[in-house]
Amino acid sequence: MDLVLFPFSEYWSFYLGFSLFVLLLLAADLGVFHKNPHVVSFKEAGIWCVIWVGLALAFNVALYFYSSWKFSLDPRFSAVEASAIAQQVSLEFLTGFLIEKSLSIDNLFVFVAVFAFFGIPEKYQHRILFYGILGALVFRAIFIALGSVLMQYEWVVMFFGGLLIITGIKMFFAPKQAIDPSKNPIIALLKRWLPLTPNMHGHRFFVVQDGVRYGTPLFLALVFIEISDIIFAVDSVPAIFALTDEPFIVFTSNIFAILGLRALFFLLAGVYQKFHLLKYGLGIVLIFVGLKMVWLNHLFDGKFPVSWSLAFIGVVIGTAVTLSLLREPKPE
Repeated sequence: MDLVLFPFSEYWSFYLGFSLFVLLLLAADLGVFHKNPHVVSFKEAGIWCVIWVGLALAFNVALYFYSSWKFSLDPRFSAVEASAIAQQVSLEFLTGFLIEKSLSIDNLFVFVAVFAFFGIPEKYQHRILFYGILGALVFRAIFIALGSVLMQYEWVVMFFGGLLIITGIKMFFAPKQAIDPSKNPIIALLKRWLPLTPNMHGHRFFVVQDGVRYGTPLFLALVFIEISDIIFAVDSVPAIFALTDEPFIVFTSNIFAILGLRALFFLLAGVYQKFHLLKYGLGIVLIFVGLKMVWLNHLFDGKFPVSWSLAFIGVVIGTAVTLSLLREPKPE
C-alpha cells in the first residue's frame, strides 16, 4: 500500500503528545520509583517488565480501534477495508515490537560487559540505563526520520536488506568476542579532551575537583552504551521498516520496546548465558527480514503478509529460547 495512513503533517501533534507521555513515564520512573539508588531485584524487574509490555499491548489495542474508527469515516475506504487496515496496522505494530524486543535481548550482553569492565555497582546501573535509553530515544527518532525518507529509494532498501542478511549470517559463524571499551576510538578521543577519574563518586557522572571537571566511570559507561545502541539501531530500525512503510508504527513500536529494556536487563542479566542458542534464532530473523526487503515483498506484489511474518518470527524466537533452556550450553 503506497498510501501513507499516518502522515506526519496530520499527526505531528500525536508525535509530540506521545513523546511527552514517554518523557513523563521516564520522569516518574527515575524521580519516584527509583529516586534512591538501589539494587533492582528479580521481582521488581519482573513487575516492571509486565508493566511495560502491558502498556505496549494496551497501545496496540487502542491503535486498532482508533484505526478502525478513523478509516471507517474516510470515504476512500469501505467498512470492510477500514477493518482490514486496522488489523494490518495492529499486526505491523506487534511484529515490529517483537522484532525490536528480540534483538534487544542480544544487546543486553553489551550492558553486562560494560558494567563489569568499568566496575559499576549494581545500585547505579539503573541510573546509567535510564539516561542511556533517554539518549537512545533521541537517536531512534533521528534514525526513523531519516529512514522514512531514505527507504523510499529502491537502492537504499536493497542495501539495508543485504546488510541484514550479512549480519544474520555473521551471527551463525562469528565467535563471541570479549568487549574491550578501552579500545573504542570514541572512548580514546573522549579521554583527550575530558579529564577522567577512575574513582566512583556516588551516582554522579561528573565531579569537580580543584576547579577541574572530571568524568567518572559512570559517564564512560553511559557513553559506551550510547555508542552500542547507535550501532544496534543500524540493524533494528531497517528491520522494522521491512515490515511497514509507516514511520508512525516504526516509531511507536521501537519506543515501547526500548522503554522496557532496563527492566528486561535486570530480569535476564543473571541468566543471559542460558539463552546460548538465541543468537541463531536472531540470525534467522535478520536473514528473513533482509530477504523480505530484497525479494519476498516483490514476490507478493510489494507486501509480504505481516501475519506470516509475525508467526514466523514468533516461532523462530520461541524455538531458540526453548531449545536453549532444554540444552545446557557448552563450557567456555
